[in-house]
Amino acid sequence: MPVPLDDALTDLRALLLDPALTRAVAAGRRRGQRPSVVRAELRPVTLKAGPRLQIATSDGSRPHTRNVTPGPEADAAVDALLAEPFGNWHVETTEATVQLRVTKSGEAQVHRAAATRPATASVSHDREKEYLLDPGDPIFAEIGGSAAKRRQVDAFLRALAAVLPDELTGPLRVVDLGCGNAYLTFAAHRYLTQRGIDVDLVGVDVREDQRQRNTALAERLGWADRVRFVAGTILDAEVDPAPDLVLALHACDTATDEALARAVRWGARWVLAAPCCHHDIAAQLRARPAPAPYELLTRQGILRERFADVLTDALRAGLLRSHGYRAEVVEFVDSRHTPRNLLIRARRTSTAATDEQRADYRALVDQWQVTPRLETLLDGHGTA
Repeated sequence: MPVPLDDALTDLRALLLDPALTRAVAAGRRRGQRPSVVRAELRPVTLKAGPRLQIATSDGSRPHTRNVTPGPEADAAVDALLAEPFGNWHVETTEATVQLRVTKSGEAQVHRAAATRPATASVSHDREKEYLLDPGDPIFAEIGGSAAKRRQVDAFLRALAAVLPDELTGPLRVVDLGCGNAYLTFAAHRYLTQRGIDVDLVGVDVREDQRQRNTALAERLGWADRVRFVAGTILDAEVDPAPDLVLALHACDTATDEALARAVRWGARWVLAAPCCHHDIAAQLRARPAPAPYELLTRQGILRERFADVLTDALRAGLLRSHGYRAEVVEFVDSRHTPRNLLIRARRTSTAATDEQRADYRALVDQWQVTPRLETLLDGHGTA
């Protein structure tokens, strides 16, 4: 329930100056206002001169860090930051995590949860490698916090950060097609809101029980007003308005093609797709002899399957380029953690594909005599 902003900021001030503070981040902007910096992060550190409150700010191009002494100096620094029209605050203490979002009407939406970070967490200036989403974030208590899952979440968020512009503030409409249990969906929402972006997120999955489970989790997290789920197929689920960002993470076989086709039809600005398997092209390769001199690539089943993986994703990237996207295939997470570790990352541009690029795609398809499902969908022979 919204509360008066002044009251919420007063409570927040007490947390920021409390010795139990472990970390706080301010970002985003309020409606019609712009803070003097795009992001501020506070954390206690222990220096040779004694305890300090470290304040790191960024104007979008360069960071600035200062260490202030507890007492009047820290009080003044915190008051100055609270006076800035930030749209979001995320505050962690040894006892609680507090998320504050300023609504369009100027009130504060506050969500408080028990802390999961150990109270003995180090405040040393020399810290371990930082994750984009803190491993101690309460969200991991809901989605699972194994080391492998935290690594996968971090790898995904880094790929997401690489495709979005630094100055993005929102509103940002996101759709996750084939979201399953949605743990990466929730992680994306947490990360984007911590960046100060106003996010509206929809998860789509064919299973009604998944929709119910994910909706209940969104309610427990206090995000039901910004994160919702619908049951339906990737091709047919109703999503309105059209999204800016489309996610399709581990959608099986041609479900990835269906997700990419919808993204193109929507004119999505950004696309992240992590293919799961590639049976369609593999089956087409089995059905006819390989063109000379490439028979050795497909004679052995294991080599044919791996080649089908490479060929499928190369053709997907080529098709995205022909429809106005800058597309690249990158490693999603280390292959030690999952063999399905590639990510198709695409950004819509104003530059059309060259005739040479289109010709290269057509030559590859014709040589191998395959019909990519994505091509069928985008040419209008399928439903997208």
